[in-house]
Amino acid sequence: MTTEARVDNTLGVMRAAWVITAIFILSNAATPLYGFWQDKLGFASGILTVIFGCYILGLLMTLVVAGQLSDHYGRKAMLLPGIVIAILAALLFEAADSVFVLMLARFLTGLSVGIVVSAGMANVVEQTSSHRRQFASLMASVAMVAGAGSGPLLAGLIAHYYADPIRLVFSAEILLLLLALVTVLRQPHRKLGTGAFRPKFPSIPKQSIGIVLLGITFFGPGITATSFVLSLGPKMLATLLHTNQPLLSGVMAFFMFLVAVLVQFAMKPFGVKRMFALSGISTIVGMISLWLALHFGSAAWLLVGALLAGAGQGLGQLGGLTLIAENVSANRRAEANAIFNIGGYIPAGIIPVATGYLIEFFGLEMGVTALASFIAGSAILALGGLAKTRTVS
Repeated sequence: MTTEARVDNTLGVMRAAWVITAIFILSNAATPLYGFWQDKLGFASGILTVIFGCYILGLLMTLVVAGQLSDHYGRKAMLLPGIVIAILAALLFEAADSVFVLMLARFLTGLSVGIVVSAGMANVVEQTSSHRRQFASLMASVAMVAGAGSGPLLAGLIAHYYADPIRLVFSAEILLLLLALVTVLRQPHRKLGTGAFRPKFPSIPKQSIGIVLLGITFFGPGITATSFVLSLGPKMLATLLHTNQPLLSGVMAFFMFLVAVLVQFAMKPFGVKRMFALSGISTIVGMISLWLALHFGSAAWLLVGALLAGAGQGLGQLGGLTLIAENVSANRRAEANAIFNIGGYIPAGIIPVATGYLIEFFGLEMGVTALASFIAGSAILALGGLAKTRTVS
């Protein structure tokens, strides 16, 4: 491949990855702002996690069909409505005057993210040649976590300097989404499927089931841990510091995902098995750190737990996406991405919501202890399964 062709391929990967980043900025931009909405609307921790869970519900509903639609009608045909839905969600966040509107905004955010994690990630991989798929998988995964971390940092900074930050935060996000829309509009359209579209529950070839499940066993605990930090981390931080600090909440979330990005670059030269092993260990130690944060009343241990959760998610995600990119054919890749994300996001939606209500009825320490025990136990089981597998290196 010539240097010019390599540059062109790299630019195509970066443009496609930017679309993922723009939508994932929206996915977590609300994290430091929940305190403002709670003061305004007066809802409790259980309702807060339900609002967060609406995002997961929208995401899961979309993942059931988004991969298939993308594999049939093409990536561009799915990404365009995905960005439009994200813009509608941002407009609802701006105008939110009730819990229902917040739930709807989070639900629509989940729909848009569901589209981008299936069609968008496959789109990134397909912008380059087959021998550079590992690089493209890395860029797709990094784009996701970079956006997820930038959203709360942006919102936290604005909330620190402006008394009424919500309108400014989501106006800025709408501008970013419009840039992503222009990027996709300029991309050539390519329909992948033939004949009429017949929806079905997502599936993958039998020979690929084992590798996708292996990825889920590490991605699931990792993303459940980061989902807890995003939904209830600000409340936990406020409890430990005895004051609401949206900037610190945003910074904590940002560095959590920054670590997720950095560990992926650091582990790029190594095999998938090592990525998974470090993912499981990071998740386990991160959950111990969350428990220590409450036991000692330490915000520093909470930050350590958040950073390790980010490492666990980032490595589990990269390992899973790499296996899919290298072992699943192009016409089933988006569907495989969908199943991978469904498997990870189901516990990420259910466990934090259950934890929110445990905290509401039994206190913060009981809720966090139960959550940390479940996630750490899941990671331990995943490591046990990894030790027995001979299918990855």
